[in-house]
Amino acid sequence: MARGTFTGGVHPYDGKDLSRHMPIKTVYPRGIVVFPLLQHMGAPAIPCVKVGDPVLTGQMIAKADGDFSANIHSSVSGMVVAIRDCETVGEKQEKCIVISNDDRFSEIPYPPVRKFGNLTPIAIESAVRGAGVVGMGGAGLPTHIKLSYEHPDEIDYCIANCVECEPYLTSDYRRIVENPAKVLNGLRILLKVFPKARGIIALDESMQDVYSELRRYTAGDHRIYVKKLESKFPQGSERQLIYALTGRTMNSKMLPSDIGCIVNNVDTLVAVNQAVMLYEPLLTRLITVSGDCIARPRNYRVRIGMSYAELIERAGGFSSRPALILDGGTMTGKRITNLNVPITKLSSGIIALSKDRAAAMKETACSRCGRCVEICPDKLLPITIYNDALKGDKTSFIKHHGLECCNCVCCSYICPSKIDLADKINNMKREILANPDEAGDYSRRLSYREQK
Repeated sequence: MARGTFTGGVHPYDGKDLSRHMPIKTVYPRGIVVFPLLQHMGAPAIPCVKVGDPVLTGQMIAKADGDFSANIHSSVSGMVVAIRDCETVGEKQEKCIVISNDDRFSEIPYPPVRKFGNLTPIAIESAVRGAGVVGMGGAGLPTHIKLSYEHPDEIDYCIANCVECEPYLTSDYRRIVENPAKVLNGLRILLKVFPKARGIIALDESMQDVYSELRRYTAGDHRIYVKKLESKFPQGSERQLIYALTGRTMNSKMLPSDIGCIVNNVDTLVAVNQAVMLYEPLLTRLITVSGDCIARPRNYRVRIGMSYAELIERAGGFSSRPALILDGGTMTGKRITNLNVPITKLSSGIIALSKDRAAAMKETACSRCGRCVEICPDKLLPITIYNDALKGDKTSFIKHHGLECCNCVCCSYICPSKIDLADKINNMKREILANPDEAGDYSRRLSYREQK
């Protein structure tokens, strides 16, 4: 089968061999568990418990505040001990529900398992909404929004994004290796909502073992196809992924549904399956714990609300003192300075490295080499829009299509002068998008943020 790809991109060291061959390990939190009320795009959820209330595993503790919000459920049993501001990843202070875990993990009663043949689009959307499922690839858009598209017959492709191009992260790969039926069933559930769509499972070309296995699982299913894509970053980014698979293009003013596509990542599809078939709310997710400073790199199935510090402890702690700890992979991950913060629905990985190469870089003047232009997957002129941002010239930034940047950071990665183009560009982009009058149609994708 021909490999799909896009123009541009980079090939960073991926670090995946540290964790990809280790089976998933399930770990349970001890003691205090913290649940931020904002684990999604949109408004924070509203607490429906109070201090002193006993709770069970699976019980709703915060209710969605509007369509773009999401319900939050307790991943442990115990007692609510506080509802207060707590620090979260990114050194933010957010309102959280704090629960003292009784270590019993006593569950709410669940109804009998649903029958696949009896599923309807309304039942699927209701189940996913009730379970608090959100996009677990990092975006955090409540998944029921994608299932509520006004014209389901106009969707041609339901894409399972299994590419996992971010360095060091391997949880999607392990999930497909160990739970392929859950991933496939999640995709088949979506195809119930979009009756004319075809399902595409998109894999990195390095996943030959998974490719062969999924081909076997989907043999005879005329609606689902398995496709390999070239190993490259950011191959899993929404725009690049859709283009590589379908040849269809979109800009930053558009949604995938505008060009007949719905995209979900691996863990989201598993959560859809669990919510629809088993009535299970979103309580756990897979987290890659890796890097050359982690004693036992692997993927862990973790209860939401557990702290980063406790998870690292369960991974054997640090084998040596890290110079850099990241929330996420090495391309788009964010630096962590405080590990006593909760894992959320949006967490994906903890990477601890012995060297902080960015801190050691010394920026020099631009040599006009043009490498940032060559690798930009959005075909922009990064140094031009960087200079616009540097001068605070919003008009020129917009004129030079700075709002089309997909935030992949390839330009900073490739720059021989060590200029952090992406940081300045992304800051300017966020500043403009915060003002709909300046952003115009570009604010469409982020309009739900106004509900916060």
